[in-house]
Amino acid sequence: MTLSKSSRWSEHRIRRRVQFHETDAAGIVHFSCFFRYMEEAEHALWREAGLSIARGHTNIGFPRLSAGFDFHRALRFEDEFEVCIRIAAIAEKTIRYTCLLTRNGDRIAEGTLTIICVSTRADHSMKAMAIPPEIADRFEVAIGEGS
Repeated sequence: MTLSKSSRWSEHRIRRRVQFHETDAAGIVHFSCFFRYMEEAEHALWREAGLSIARGHTNIGFPRLSAGFDFHRALRFEDEFEVCIRIAAIAEKTIRYTCLLTRNGDRIAEGTLTIICVSTRADHSMKAMAIPPEIADRFEVAIGEGS
């Protein structure tokens, strides 16, 4: 976690160990797990900021607009690794993250994730909306990141 002087969060790091169920028949972490790792770090970032991305009993949600990964090295069962998620950009309605997975200082994968703030209606439709100030004011773009 990086806490700035203005009490805003811009990044969070978690350490993990590869679980057996996350590997494929070749013993390598299945690519889909990397998206779960990124989302786990995202949720931890929000908790550090005193928030939850799943705001119970409200009509506000944060679906994913885009997500992607570039893979550099394999992860295998019982490997220990670190996931660092950083806020790369904040706009009126969206937050864009970058994510870096490393093992012993080596780059394993790099990803991006963009979420959008929406209001949900009784018919389950969604409409993009501005991120509420009580959420937007808890975050800032990580130093060294651009929009």
